[in-house]
Amino acid sequence: MAEWHLRSRRAPTGKLLHPLRKKRRQDRGLEFLETAISPRKARPTRALGGRVKQKLLSAEVANVVDPQTHRAVQAKIITVQGNPANPHYIRRNILTRGAIIKTDKGLARVTSRPGQDGVVNAVLVQEKKGE
Repeated sequence: MAEWHLRSRRAPTGKLLHPLRKKRRQDRGLEFLETAISPRKARPTRALGGRVKQKLLSAEVANVVDPQTHRAVQAKIITVQGNPANPHYIRRNILTRGAIIKTDKGLARVTSRPGQDGVVNAVLVQEKKGE
């Protein structure tokens, strides 16, 4: 459950900040859902203006683009090799933007935000040998 903590009424220097308006529901932000590696499961969430965001709870395939040929193919995600967001996400196989994933096409870096876009897009970093 997301807490209602927003911007502090005090600046880092201690100065009192005067709010321009009252708190709004949209200021809360959305809770972080950890995208795991398993068969695809998504949850639709209403966003500002009536839009719908697909919160990706789990995925097992990624759209991988080869930078040399500029072709996109679907690749099976095997594991998470690196994650600059949090080192513990590597062990728990959690997908976030910037994560390095091991696919059957080789190593790839996730460029989409799975928790908000509802899809895993990635760019090939290192091609698998023998292809």
